[in-house]
Amino acid sequence: MCKECGCDSGSSGTRINGEPVDKINSSLLGSTADGKGDNHKDSHSSKNSISEHHHEHHHSHSSDEHSHSIQINYPVLEQNDRIAERNRGFFLARGIFAINMLSSPGSGKTTLIYETARLLSDKIKIAVIVGDLATENDAERLRKAQIPTVQVNTGTVCHLDAGMVARAFSQVANQQIDLLIIENVGNLVCPAMFDLGENKRVVLLSTTEGEDKPLKYPPIFHSADVAVITKIDLVQPAGFNRELALENLKRISHHAQVFEVSAKTGEGMDKWCSYLLDCFAHNKGTFAGK
Repeated sequence: MCKECGCDSGSSGTRINGEPVDKINSSLLGSTADGKGDNHKDSHSSKNSISEHHHEHHHSHSSDEHSHSIQINYPVLEQNDRIAERNRGFFLARGIFAINMLSSPGSGKTTLIYETARLLSDKIKIAVIVGDLATENDAERLRKAQIPTVQVNTGTVCHLDAGMVARAFSQVANQQIDLLIIENVGNLVCPAMFDLGENKRVVLLSTTEGEDKPLKYPPIFHSADVAVITKIDLVQPAGFNRELALENLKRISHHAQVFEVSAKTGEGMDKWCSYLLDCFAHNKGTFAGK
């Protein structure tokens, strides 16, 4: 996992809407244009670097040649968590409900987002932050549907972090937004470790992937508030065992609410969209009650 092995030497390769991240000055959370608010840059370049989170300090004593070893464990995700909490507070103050959507590549995240935004376009305002290592293909597809979208290209980083989200959101912060959908980098491992400040974590499982993904990648499925089985129109062609998949989800994501959808045919989309509207209404009520 990223917190143990590291996944990049810094954030210099990250770009937001094509601009280097160090040129993006976010008013959110004290993030600065020099990138010091970014978890990845600091966590790999400072004393709290991932490579140093198990640090042994040796004292040599020439007289008896004894040495003492002191192990210090640095909280390598501490800065990311601080920024995530600030993100969460900022979104709440704006009445924004935010979801972090995670899955393996090709599970249907972008298609689900596209259809969700289309179906809810007359009810709430939606904006999207898209994370990919490279290209703006997904963002361009969403922009053509008039969905405010910010593309984050992470370079070699295998996930979004809270600092990236803060900077990306600054690009649409002047717009009215009710629901923020964060489409994380396609990866079932590293994104599990990084809180982005979302209200709900949504993990997708497509029928074309097989039923055992929750068993193979338990941390990310266990962390999910919601599990969405996608592409259910392909259950028969893919030979997908629905009952086994639900059983596996129950074992690993027993606390998660499960939806079964086909963004292509529309099956199950009404329940999914109703859930999001209910979440937004509850979030709005929470904000109004403060």
